Amino acid sequence: MQPFDFQLRPRIVFGAGVIEQLGTLAVELGARTVLVVSDPGVVKAGHFGTGLQSLEAAGLVVHSFHEFTENPTTAFIDAGVEVARRVKPDLIVGLGGGSSMDCAKGINFVYSCGGEIKDYWGVGKATADMLPMIAVPTTAGTGSEAQSFALISDAETHVKMACGDPRAACAVALLDPALTLTQPYAVTALTGIDALSHALETHVTTRRNAVSSTFSRQAFRMIAGNLARVLEVGDDLEARGEMQFGACLAGIAIETSMLGAAHATANPLTARFGITHGQAVGLMLPHVVLFNGRDYPELYAELLAEIDPGESQHDAPQQIAQRVTELVGKAGLKTKLSELEIPRDALPQLAEDATQQWTGTFNPIPVNAENLLSIYQAAY
Repeated sequence: MQPFDFQLRPRIVFGAGVIEQLGTLAVELGARTVLVVSDPGVVKAGHFGTGLQSLEAAGLVVHSFHEFTENPTTAFIDAGVEVARRVKPDLIVGLGGGSSMDCAKGINFVYSCGGEIKDYWGVGKATADMLPMIAVPTTAGTGSEAQSFALISDAETHVKMACGDPRAACAVALLDPALTLTQPYAVTALTGIDALSHALETHVTTRRNAVSSTFSRQAFRMIAGNLARVLEVGDDLEARGEMQFGACLAGIAIETSMLGAAHATANPLTARFGITHGQAVGLMLPHVVLFNGRDYPELYAELLAEIDPGESQHDAPQQIAQRVTELVGKAGLKTKLSELEIPRDALPQLAEDATQQWTGTFNPIPVNAENLLSIYQAAY
């Protein structure tokens, strides 16, 4: 059995309407002044207002930071840190999608430890204890609420930096599936595909272990079994809850197992061509499954058994890849790089970029520029 070192760090509070407990939970953590980090879309949807009401009803002084967009950059972190230094919070709330939660963690790194966010690129580089955090996801996607990593893009180079430290883990993950009902269809699709990729990739990495695989398999069952439903019937609260909790479980799996070549090949598409992460990873994922499935078919057979135990397992990688492709198509996303108008002559550079991605180092089959290029070519 693969060795592991596991600790479930966030307290998980789940249920429709639990956002009303936000103020009480903040007080339990000793908060008096709170900085809430929420993107403008979350404010427009009314979720920031709901959280604000709960916090103020608990007698807390609340400040906010909204000046950032999807894929938070170093510039946004700098701006958020300036706000934090002015208001001096003793607790940070990340309320929104992965961008809001990652931005909140990034602000916490720099505000608590000094320097700049680039100083924390990597693992275990925090220099001091950090402020307690509460994560309130409004999407079912990144699982950031259950991770000690913040994914921040360099504002100049667009390189995505994974900044992780156990002290960056949230104290509480507040999962209210009712908050996900307001997601536009495109957000439901993109974040749902991202969550699916997390469940799949964490199950096959070189760091997979008994704990991570337990979470990966359950996450895959919940996400693969409900993604089509939430795309068809957006107000199905039960399915929304399955998706949100499944995404959280996949996030927990990432903590010890990390990710693989699907993310390594997706990130350069975002950096060079601005392709949304969910679209990029969803397009690349089936081809990575087929690539890894040549040597590790049994791992994909275990996942297939979670959603269809009566199905023959002999061609599990092909079946998983086909099902992912169908879900990506059902989500209204492209399934070929040519459909995104990526120039074919850009593929070698994309493959070279992918070799620099940290997640690729955990892929079960070692990757290099040559075999990564073959994956891009298969996806074209």
